[in-house]
Amino acid sequence: MGAMTASARTYAAIVTSLLAVSACSSSTQPAPVTSDSVPALTTEIVREYDRGDDAFTQGFEIDGDVLYEGTGLEGSSFVRRTSLETMTELDRVDLPTDLFGEGITVDGDTLWQITWQDGVAIARDPNTLAERRRVNYDGEGWGLCTQTPDDRLVMSDGSSTLTFRDPTSFDVESTVNVTLDGNPVERLNELECADDGSVYANVWQTFDIMRIDPATGTVTAVIDGTPLWNSMSATERGGADVFNGIAQIPGTDRFLVTGKYWPKIFEVRFTDTAPVGQN
Repeated sequence: MGAMTASARTYAAIVTSLLAVSACSSSTQPAPVTSDSVPALTTEIVREYDRGDDAFTQGFEIDGDVLYEGTGLEGSSFVRRTSLETMTELDRVDLPTDLFGEGITVDGDTLWQITWQDGVAIARDPNTLAERRRVNYDGEGWGLCTQTPDDRLVMSDGSSTLTFRDPTSFDVESTVNVTLDGNPVERLNELECADDGSVYANVWQTFDIMRIDPATGTVTAVIDGTPLWNSMSATERGGADVFNGIAQIPGTDRFLVTGKYWPKIFEVRFTDTAPVGQN
């Protein structure tokens, strides 16, 4: 996400300080969200992958042996396929210069890509990334993922609302409000529909990931991604922007996570104990 939607409100009862986008490359860090009612998890680094720092990451998803990534900003948005085994780029397609790319997801033989304020969703061939068709939607687009058992798409718009959509027509089916300790969790961004049925969501301008029960909207765990930021050198952090991008490695308890302009992708587990050497 590049700027805050007008509808996104502060959930001050949960987050005590905000990090401006320009400050995310500094030593200042937002305080992790805390709660007495749900587990507080951390990120255990399993492996690190170096990559270029040209990706303003908006969407991250694994399908088979391919990592898909969608990026943002007008004039420089693109979508690409990367080999999960070698982390080398396979294909890349630029968006028209007037579109600001956002979340992506693969649903069967369709790769969906949404846009920020353009109200356009693009259906692509997941093997070639070629555009097949477009559909229009109301409001902003931030994150997107696919719930396979329910055969529906889950979309965020920068508020505390998750919207469930038909994967063929992209029509709205229903919505749910996401809450932690009864308070709305605003600025939900990149999404991942996990194997366990949960939806994981980056919270924009923080290092927090929310694990969400999509049936009720209740947050079931808060995950702190600060150890990933701390593990990077000052040089690596110098050009990095906000934490964003989460994709489960299918059939495992591991996820790939990154951030906008981050020079690394981290393979992680979400655990309740910080490994030795991490803080």
